[in-house]
Amino acid sequence: MPVTASHEMGHTALRVLTLEAGQTYAHACGEREWIVLPLAGACAVRCAEPSEVFELRGRESVFGGVSDFVYLPRDTEAEIASAGGGRFALVGARCERRLTARYGAAADVSVELRGAGRCSRQVNNFAAADAFDCDRLIAVEVLTPGGNWSSYPPHKHDEDHPGVESRLEEIYYFEIAPHGDTPGLGYQRVTPSPAGKTDILAEVRSGDAVLIPDGWHGPSIAAPGHDMYYLNVMAGPPGPPREWLIRDHPDHGWIRDTWAAQDVDPRLPFYRAEDQNR
Repeated sequence: MPVTASHEMGHTALRVLTLEAGQTYAHACGEREWIVLPLAGACAVRCAEPSEVFELRGRESVFGGVSDFVYLPRDTEAEIASAGGGRFALVGARCERRLTARYGAAADVSVELRGAGRCSRQVNNFAAADAFDCDRLIAVEVLTPGGNWSSYPPHKHDEDHPGVESRLEEIYYFEIAPHGDTPGLGYQRVTPSPAGKTDILAEVRSGDAVLIPDGWHGPSIAAPGHDMYYLNVMAGPPGPPREWLIRDHPDHGWIRDTWAAQDVDPRLPFYRAEDQNR
């Protein structure tokens, strides 16, 4: 079976496909909107309604460049085919509105550097709330150089406080760069918040996912020598605006004040969107 990982929560969903050369995967969108995002390799995405085929150039790996992607609306069927084979993420969210199937160009993805010093990381805002139109889905990629902490200070978004905090559940999907023949690893922490009980300290490797219905999440720790990638998939209940508003953990939010006196890690960015061929 091409589906090598499948995770679902109340509002969010993630599937990871590994397609052999020439293999095709049939996908029913159902009541969710979806984005097809190449992790490694290229593919063609055929949408049934409206009938259209989108060719994705993809990328060699998540550490090698930004990727183009395709948005699929709810209540349609799709086929994903890869002539050369590869790995592809399908990120989804329950939604009410049926939007139009659309292509997202790699060159249009906003690449942002956050933090400083050992808290430096890169964020690819391909489907951030203010970057790409979806009904409920929010999705970004984060790349963290080996030895750095990201998703730090710990933050949460599990309560609806207009203008202050969004209620969003979240899935983290990880890929960790190896060192030669040594597989990479990292760590993910989630601590209980007043609104929930999630308590996780997980060692993560390539292909692992951490599901976060609530709680203070972070840090995401990249072991020295092993760069870390994670794909964030977020969505909340219908009604509130589609936005990403967070609260920092009160014990650790002060760390942001130290960044002004530090430089961004010189290993960043891993790449820039403007380097992609248009």
